[in-house]
Amino acid sequence: MPTSETAPLRAKQGPSIRWPRLPGAALGLNIATESTLRPFLVVVAESPREFHALDDEIRFFLGRNSDQVVCFPGWETLAYDRFSPHPEIVSQRIAALASLSQPHAVLLVTVEQLLLRLSATAFIRANSFTLAAGQEIDSSGFRDRLIDCGYLPVSKVSAPGDFAVRGGIIDVFPTGTERPFRLDLFGTELEKIRFFDPITQKSLGDASFLSILPAREFPTDANAIETFRRNYRRAFEGDPQASAVYQNVTAGRFPAGIEFYLPLFFDDPASLFDYVPPDTAWIFPKDIESLLAVEWARLNDRFNLFSLDAERPPLPPDLLALTPSEVLSRLYEHVCITTGHSKNISDSCKKALDPPNYQVDHHSAEPFSALVNRLKKSGGPAVALSVESENRLNTLNDLLHSYGIKTERMGSWQAFLEGANEHPGLIISPLDRGLLLEGDRVELIVESQLYGGRSGRKKRRGRSIDPEAIIRSIAELKTDDPIVHADHGVGRFKGLEFIEIDGQRGEFVVVAYEGGGKLYVPVVNIGVLSRYIGGDGDTAPLHKLGGDHWIKARQHAQKRAFDVAAELLKTQALRTVRPGTPFEVPVIEYERFRSEFPYEETPDQEAAIEAVINDLKAPNPMDRLVCGDVGFGKTEVALRAAFIAVHNNHQVSLLAPTTLLASQHLETFRSRLQGYPIRIESLSRFQSDRDAKQILEDLANGAVDIIIGTHRLLQKDIRFRGLGLVIIDEEHRFGVRQKERLKQMREEVDVLTLTATPIPRTLNIALSGIKSVSLIASPPAGRVAIQTSVQPYSEAIIKEACGRELHRGGQVYFLHNDVSSIERMAEHLRQLLPNAGIQVAHGQMPRTQLEPVMRDFYHQRFDILVCSTIIESGIDVPTANTIIINRADRFGLAQLHQLRGRVGRSKHQAFAFLLTPDPAAVSETAERRLTAIAELTDLGVGFALANHDLEIRGAGEILGEDQSGAIEEIGFSLYTEYLNRAIHSLADSGQLRSGLDPSLDEKKTDIDLYASAFLPDTYLPDVYSRLVFYQRLASTFDEAELYELKLEMLDRFGPLPGEAEMLFLQTRLRLRATHLGILEIRLSRTGGSFIFEEEAKIDPSGIGRLLSQERTVFKMISPVKMRIVLELPDAIARAELCSWVLDELDPESESVADLASVLASGAMEGITY
Repeated sequence: MPTSETAPLRAKQGPSIRWPRLPGAALGLNIATESTLRPFLVVVAESPREFHALDDEIRFFLGRNSDQVVCFPGWETLAYDRFSPHPEIVSQRIAALASLSQPHAVLLVTVEQLLLRLSATAFIRANSFTLAAGQEIDSSGFRDRLIDCGYLPVSKVSAPGDFAVRGGIIDVFPTGTERPFRLDLFGTELEKIRFFDPITQKSLGDASFLSILPAREFPTDANAIETFRRNYRRAFEGDPQASAVYQNVTAGRFPAGIEFYLPLFFDDPASLFDYVPPDTAWIFPKDIESLLAVEWARLNDRFNLFSLDAERPPLPPDLLALTPSEVLSRLYEHVCITTGHSKNISDSCKKALDPPNYQVDHHSAEPFSALVNRLKKSGGPAVALSVESENRLNTLNDLLHSYGIKTERMGSWQAFLEGANEHPGLIISPLDRGLLLEGDRVELIVESQLYGGRSGRKKRRGRSIDPEAIIRSIAELKTDDPIVHADHGVGRFKGLEFIEIDGQRGEFVVVAYEGGGKLYVPVVNIGVLSRYIGGDGDTAPLHKLGGDHWIKARQHAQKRAFDVAAELLKTQALRTVRPGTPFEVPVIEYERFRSEFPYEETPDQEAAIEAVINDLKAPNPMDRLVCGDVGFGKTEVALRAAFIAVHNNHQVSLLAPTTLLASQHLETFRSRLQGYPIRIESLSRFQSDRDAKQILEDLANGAVDIIIGTHRLLQKDIRFRGLGLVIIDEEHRFGVRQKERLKQMREEVDVLTLTATPIPRTLNIALSGIKSVSLIASPPAGRVAIQTSVQPYSEAIIKEACGRELHRGGQVYFLHNDVSSIERMAEHLRQLLPNAGIQVAHGQMPRTQLEPVMRDFYHQRFDILVCSTIIESGIDVPTANTIIINRADRFGLAQLHQLRGRVGRSKHQAFAFLLTPDPAAVSETAERRLTAIAELTDLGVGFALANHDLEIRGAGEILGEDQSGAIEEIGFSLYTEYLNRAIHSLADSGQLRSGLDPSLDEKKTDIDLYASAFLPDTYLPDVYSRLVFYQRLASTFDEAELYELKLEMLDRFGPLPGEAEMLFLQTRLRLRATHLGILEIRLSRTGGSFIFEEEAKIDPSGIGRLLSQERTVFKMISPVKMRIVLELPDAIARAELCSWVLDELDPESESVADLASVLASGAMEGITY
């Protein structure tokens, strides 16, 4: 029913077309068809979910013309939020508005976007430009222009709106593009345009031109700031200087959430109606008026919530947005196609029936009978079956062939319509809704019709691993962070420093030690340094140069590493000789079970599943650890293993550390295995004695296939008929006696352990082949980075945060880590939020009280959980997407990171509010921590850094808790290296050496050619980028890897200066010398020396040739030291000599020249100074 406000607008309405309710994908099909008849079409989706479904469907039905669909997404923030939208969303929105000047077929929007005011239409045109190879560019002017367009100067370009200038190379990530671009300048000429991977930073290909759009939806230049100031004073009464927003923009700063002041940057802000052509046709639901009214009421509610905030006053709704009557007035000027009618339907619309249900029935002897009968039925509509991926298409194809049904692969919807359709067609598409047209003899069946009741398959995408991540621990060092030198112990990092010694300039890492001692480490030897990882950096040891404490700490750590290595190798040997029962995979049943998984497996998850299946098929018992964050897919790995075990007539026992986790597993297993003849039970204190007794009897006689419980399952009265697989969730949370029992079980049955505690990749590599570990590091697609805000404690902030979450049907964690006052805080929150259900949970509560509270929170029986850090590791509550941490200044970085990680487990935007007391009461260290956690996100580059002390817990889980002392003493990185070398040493010799074992000290050649070998700051200005490349150079394993690194630097930063060329040359010589067992090379203007290991791999005849043919130059002054006396006036000569000597000493090299000819050849003259 039209309201009294909108009813008069009907008289102004343009041509109207009525469509009926169009179920399934029928609306998308009709929109695609209509778009071919109209010059421009705008589709208004009634919800974000409908928006995404229509996007998939319209593109699918348009086929080759799918690029004509333009999506204009919402900001994914609530009105007046203190958060800005994600850069990728801003990028999509600006690209969409910029493309509307082109003749596109379909623009897809939500109801909210009809209301909000937008940038003036002239803004995007005025701030867009195109670059082409060959044109002239002034680098400085181009930089200024990018800043005026809202781009942000950074050291490394990784997100839309970033740019970096490095001499003659400019990297920029333009708005609206999927990849960043690299501009190569030769003087002022734009010589080449390349696009590159934002993760690896490597170029991928060339482009002939590049379009630059503004990076923000509002201008940021001086004129725009003055316009904002003028309009702000008109919009708000009182002194504008009282507003932090006004002050920030005046100073050229644009705080988070500034988008909700966007209209103030323009004298003539536009709306969506101003961007589309006048002959546009609009498609929207018939109840558009009520949908607009709901959005308008929501906007006004948010305005009222913040209306008293003097520092950040909200812009009145009528300035931020059009009113519903204004929207309808503009809307009814156009051709309007409304959907959902039952009368006076347009004949041009393709009517549809509700898609039939072909749900798989596992209770039936023929679970796919509904689908099979439909496909075998003659005379019905032509059928296409849509699946999401190639793997799933192959699975469905094999299944149908097993029923004697031939299929035909179709590349597109158009190909299906144009084909003969003698057999069902198979199509890959993301569609989640089927289609059955009334008149046309066509039916489209999608997977949700087969597997029923699912919200749709959400595809997950694997994520590339940043090659710099493994060394980022050094690169992200801040001044005064603890750092470990392999020979001198733990000091404090003081930065990089350029020093000139005897005319040779070099760059050094400065490390300070106790008593004021300082060590200057040449960057060519940065491999001897590692970041100290061993708990809180503030309590890290500080050693004294020349003291013996470090030697004792290394001795202790090396002994511990050998003990662990010996135990691991012993366990591995026992497992390989112990007989087991190899399982067979029931191919058809397993493929059906796999196809019901409502996600596309991530690469890591797929690898873990494959490894587990191979372990189950092997003749020896499995003992595998699967490590991955909550929500990353560990449980599905366990389900696949359990499915195979049960089909091999074996029972499965799943142990969880708490009753709550056990009950969550019970729900998951029963839901996933629903319909299969598999009985799943649990044992918990909430059962009656009678029920528990019956379950135990059924378990003993084999009637129960899968039993789930806590350590109760380890007690002596538990009997199995045929236990074949034990699944352990978070083993580190069990007690000592339980761990001993689990250790015995490993000798008897297959064991699969699951953990959410991060296992360091370096440790996993060290244990490769000894301990079976699978890492699942790929996050689910759609996982959005957590919006994190550090704020002084404020009741207004608490009301806003809780109100936002409860408004969207979610739940809130309020973390108050003081048990003595937690009840008072909960009561205070009840008064502040009288309509919210609030309960308390903390570690001092009896388990009988705590577990029901946690279970009720999981089942959404109340809204806000006031809790202690007991939630740090626990159940997954996907509906809890806001966490408020009171006195966040009292927590460490990693603990904050893990606590914040309790939210953000679903596709919804998650929020974390870190509340602090008065800023004056917060220590400088705590302030640094809070700033760091606000900048780091789950999906960002700092994830590994924030997790370092959690990784130590993960190391303890694999190696044993008694290793923590050794790790604390010398740092985790060096301990891991020792463990790796101990494993290889024992595996090779089988003997344990005592004392300070030289076999555990890395023997990389210390090389000094008395040459300037570094990365000049004029070439690579960012100090942390230089640290990254210094350590990547130090970590190179062979010359091929070194060559790849050199190509990458040439690609990213341009031609190498002479000092950088020498750095690469010295690194190449070091690699060769290390391989030969040379400990040290020193060469200066008058000669130098080579020092060898006692068991060096050098060619004795080479030494003989040097000493006999060049006896005036080379002389052995000890069994392991060779002196060189020779005038070597420049670095090139010294490098030539070094390379020639290595050729002579290498048994695999053929030396064909004498010393004089080598020095005269100038083979390395490419390096100039």
